[in-house]
Amino acid sequence: MEPPVRLASTGTIIHGVSVGEVLGVSTLAEARLIAGESGLGRIVQRLNVMEVPDILAWVKPHELLLTTGYPLRNTPQSLGRLVADLDERGLAALAIKLGRYVDELPGDMVEQADRLGFPLILLPNDVGFDDILNQVLTDILNRQAAVLARAEEAHRALVQVVLAGGGLREVAAEVAQLLDVSVAVVDGAGAMLATAGPAEHVAALRESISHEGPPARAAHTPARTPAKAGLAPARAGTAGRGREFASVPVLAGGHHHGRIVAYSASTAIRDSDVGILERAATVAALVVTRQEAVNAVESKYRADFLRDVLTGRAGTAERINGRARAFGWDLSRPVTVLVAELDPDGDERSAQDRLVACWTAAVRRHDQRGAVAGFSHEVVAVIDAALDAARVAKDAAAAFADLPPATFSTGTSRPSPGADALPEAYAQALKAARVGRQLHGPGAVAHFDQLGVYRLLSLVNDTDELHAFVRETLGPLAADDDAENADLRRTLHVLLETNLNVAETARRLHFHYNTLRYRIGKLERMLGNFTDDPHLRLNLTLALHVLRMRGI
Repeated sequence: MEPPVRLASTGTIIHGVSVGEVLGVSTLAEARLIAGESGLGRIVQRLNVMEVPDILAWVKPHELLLTTGYPLRNTPQSLGRLVADLDERGLAALAIKLGRYVDELPGDMVEQADRLGFPLILLPNDVGFDDILNQVLTDILNRQAAVLARAEEAHRALVQVVLAGGGLREVAAEVAQLLDVSVAVVDGAGAMLATAGPAEHVAALRESISHEGPPARAAHTPARTPAKAGLAPARAGTAGRGREFASVPVLAGGHHHGRIVAYSASTAIRDSDVGILERAATVAALVVTRQEAVNAVESKYRADFLRDVLTGRAGTAERINGRARAFGWDLSRPVTVLVAELDPDGDERSAQDRLVACWTAAVRRHDQRGAVAGFSHEVVAVIDAALDAARVAKDAAAAFADLPPATFSTGTSRPSPGADALPEAYAQALKAARVGRQLHGPGAVAHFDQLGVYRLLSLVNDTDELHAFVRETLGPLAADDDAENADLRRTLHVLLETNLNVAETARRLHFHYNTLRYRIGKLERMLGNFTDDPHLRLNLTLALHVLRMRGI
């Protein structure tokens, strides 16, 4: 049974030096690399001297292990297997003094180290372990101090950008200057919000982002403490012709707002550079949060103003048009009002926010001067009357479709000649949305002029009176508790729809002519002589229409 692995302490050292750099210190001038040359880039963060048999229980990741070979003398595993176990535990390298306990390393151990890229280093016998420890640890700590100082200086510069009122563009420019790279700030959908650097390098970034970024580089990198914005670990990679990329997500308030992507055309992006990118992502999160707060205030002002306009409390047409221009709206031209109202089953705050975003984007695509604002559970858009309102609604619905099970119903008003008539147009659109839902269910789209008689019925506020009218007119056919009565009501509906054309009704219902004549007789015994009484036929038609209006 393998001994347990002792996990490395979190510590404060998060940077180190490569194995190749370690071999360059003066105390190791006579050291010789025996195997694992491809692993010289492994990072050393700590050193340890190991002279106990149960070596695997004590090793730590990113560690340079110094030994005289005593643990290798009677190890229970083959030495080739020992190299694999050390590599699996993230050890940076193994440095050994030969001659006292082990005269030479077996060929299978060297072969395994070369295959895994695990450096095996032969130490000179005249150098003490304490000299190696002191010199290498001093280099690591100096590197750590330099990296932290550079990161702190970069952080101060980035924060100063924000304090001076800068946005994402200025943050990207500062990062590009600090790291000598090209930078792009990308939103969650992959659209570039800001870029900095030479045009050809930005084009390379754009190409990389359009292909969902370069592949991650499988390299030994030091563990990194997450930035204060809650950043996930950065990823770095290479993509063709030596291009070097690094990407860091921007998180604020528990939401993913995109990422910062860097590209270096000349040198690889180092771990310390990624650390500065993480600092930049923290600052970018502050910029995004600040902009969201500003947008929220502006959205509230826009919504309050549009609500006043639509309810007739905004003042004169001249005052309305002047304030609308300040928001980039044109309410002085002929316009159409659309109301998108969340259906009851999907009335959630997250769905409402998404609804506002989808309608805002759709209106901006079709009418740059159109007004759009979100209310409690609806969105109101005021667009040029010359536009195809159904197409705008379709675009918004297509964008909203990825948020099941929430749905919304849309109503469209008649064209309104100007600001004075907007309250009436709003009432029409709202009525069309609600009646359309009653007739067709959730997700309905209706125009006020297409409501017909349902528009008149919807004006009756006393629903109890409507229910009483249905019961008095249809009698037992008003209820759905009897399947035969529901079937007779269907027959009555088709008869009235065909203007009492018995042959056409029989064809639609797939009845024999005599069967239909029998049903007509039964209906007249229940409802009265409607075939000869046009007033009764009108009442029956209206009662059936009221039944069709769901929610009445």
